[in-house]
Amino acid sequence: MSGAMLELENVSAGYGHFQALFNVSMRVDAGEAVAVIGSNGAGKTTLLRVISGLLPATSGKMTMEGIDLRRTPPHKIIEAGIAHVPENRRLFPRLTVEENLRMGAYAKSARAHFQERLDYVYGLFPRLKERRNQLAGTMSGGEQQMCAIGRALMSKPKLILLDEPSMGLAPVIVAQVFDLVRRIRSEGYTVLIVEQNVAQVLKVVDRAYLIEVGRVEKSGSAAEMLASDDIRKAYMGI
Repeated sequence: MSGAMLELENVSAGYGHFQALFNVSMRVDAGEAVAVIGSNGAGKTTLLRVISGLLPATSGKMTMEGIDLRRTPPHKIIEAGIAHVPENRRLFPRLTVEENLRMGAYAKSARAHFQERLDYVYGLFPRLKERRNQLAGTMSGGEQQMCAIGRALMSKPKLILLDEPSMGLAPVIVAQVFDLVRRIRSEGYTVLIVEQNVAQVLKVVDRAYLIEVGRVEKSGSAAEMLASDDIRKAYMGI
């Protein structure tokens, strides 16, 4: 077994008769930030759903620190150390910031350390502490994304899956969201991020995989991907 934290070998998945992923192989090592880039509908969100157990893989092998994720029930995947920040943030809009954070600590192991994790998240994101009693739905998009990431951190994850964190946000807020990614990286978290904003995401990750129509078409260091003419033409309009 290699030193990968997360490893996928020939993973396929789909919805009913529609196949969304074809023999995807990839790995994420501890302490790395890895991006999955590609156009809309390429299978990027499906990939994260498969890793976090929301959608079963139809074939292939998937392990997290040697634990077979395909044989792990979805609610146990959080205990294996994976936290998923879904697209559109999926906060509970009518609950306060702090109530939303509490939802991230529902695993038994996390409940015992609730106050400690809450203090940690507030230390990392002081703005959430200022807004702790505000209804999550009344915050700006950037603050909601901060709250969604904070909620994921409540379970003390080893690996954070971020699905399109910049989606639907104004450019000035997008910059703040990528700063959040840098911050959680500097805290030592391992990050797998799906993102359409290719130029921005390649500045905050170590490596990237390009997925097109459910297949890995290319992978390499962030610098290699940024320098690729194909990627610049297709995804950055350069």
